[in-house]
Amino acid sequence: MTTYAIGDLQGCHAEFVELLETLDVDPRRDTLWLAGDLVNRGPGSLACLREVMALGETARVVLGNHDLHLLAVARGGAALNRKDTLDAILAAPDRERLLDWLQSRPLLVRGTLGEETLMTHAGLLPQWSLDQAEALAGEVQAALGSERAGAFLERMYGNAPARWRDDLDGIDRLRAIVNALTRMRFIDAEGRLDFTAKEGLESAPPGFAPWFRYPRADSARLLFGHWAALQGETPGSRVNAQALDTGCVWGGALTALDLTSGVRTLVPSRRR
Repeated sequence: MTTYAIGDLQGCHAEFVELLETLDVDPRRDTLWLAGDLVNRGPGSLACLREVMALGETARVVLGNHDLHLLAVARGGAALNRKDTLDAILAAPDRERLLDWLQSRPLLVRGTLGEETLMTHAGLLPQWSLDQAEALAGEVQAALGSERAGAFLERMYGNAPARWRDDLDGIDRLRAIVNALTRMRFIDAEGRLDFTAKEGLESAPPGFAPWFRYPRADSARLLFGHWAALQGETPGSRVNAQALDTGCVWGGALTALDLTSGVRTLVPSRRR
């Protein structure tokens, strides 16, 4: 039995199938942890959704910002962006079943795989304990599963508040949780998020650093995707953080990390 953590698919269906074949994944034996952003930008978003959903309990998936964008467009009244590749999903005959499945995914998965392990799409604020992060992610999952999910998706977008406070409530609280778990890259010493810099470490604004360069009170293994410019590396990390997004949709590769052996398997992108 092997558990693999896999980086952002973003519609790279052919590479995902090749990766599963290379790993010889057996759904009766193995488990996949997927770091979110199953869809968008790549050519096979609909096929990715169907493929992962068909894996059933074999796949543990966290929501990424592109997954939430799809839900916001389909069920929250948001507009498509020029570079989106979501039309096939929105026009699919099984659209509602796929969206229901996606909307029921969490923002965080946690397990003990030789060591305490936690996966989110973007990372984990150093101010949050593992238990607190799990509880906060559960608040968003509850909102997505409620009768007012559409209203939440409609108001989910926004950069404020940029810093977490325990006394936040309502949509500000939910938005801050979503932003930290699905959009975070650079933060300052107080945990304030920067939403402008999206490239490599050299793009950090003054006073900001990658979230993984701030110490934590625990030694948990933190798995994340979202940041393709890191190319799977976390230089200068002060925590046990492992990056999984190696930019398949941008011409890089799709990565799987064996969570027992630490061995990485990469399938090259078929996109230039």
